[in-house]
Amino acid sequence: METLNIVGQVTALLGALILIVVAPLEMFFYGHPAVAKFLSVDAQHVDVVKMWAFCIGARNLLSALGVIAGLIMIYWADPMLGTVVVLAFSWYMLLASLAMAAADAIGYWQPRGGSIKGTIAASVLPLVVIISPLFT
Repeated sequence: METLNIVGQVTALLGALILIVVAPLEMFFYGHPAVAKFLSVDAQHVDVVKMWAFCIGARNLLSALGVIAGLIMIYWADPMLGTVVVLAFSWYMLLASLAMAAADAIGYWQPRGGSIKGTIAASVLPLVVIISPLFT
């Protein structure tokens, strides 16, 4: 395996930056109507899921920091190990987004189908990172 190419690196950084921006919204501003709308959450369910939203925000923040740590390793430590770290966190993000789709499919998201936009948004960048080494 070669180190992560520039497309994978830029995509990983972009995904990490997005998660760093979104994490505080999930963790601390979830109840705000504009944030609930942005996150496709029905306003009547906001109070019920605040704890889970905080945990998801924390997970997103930790994932983003893991990707950034991997990118730093690529440039200033061990490029191969950094690539493995970035890919591992990208797989984690992809699988977590697919779990959101699965939760929606079995009816845990109200209204059903409400997670489609978020699932796609959360899946595309990690998927690009994961497949980018195939194009080196």
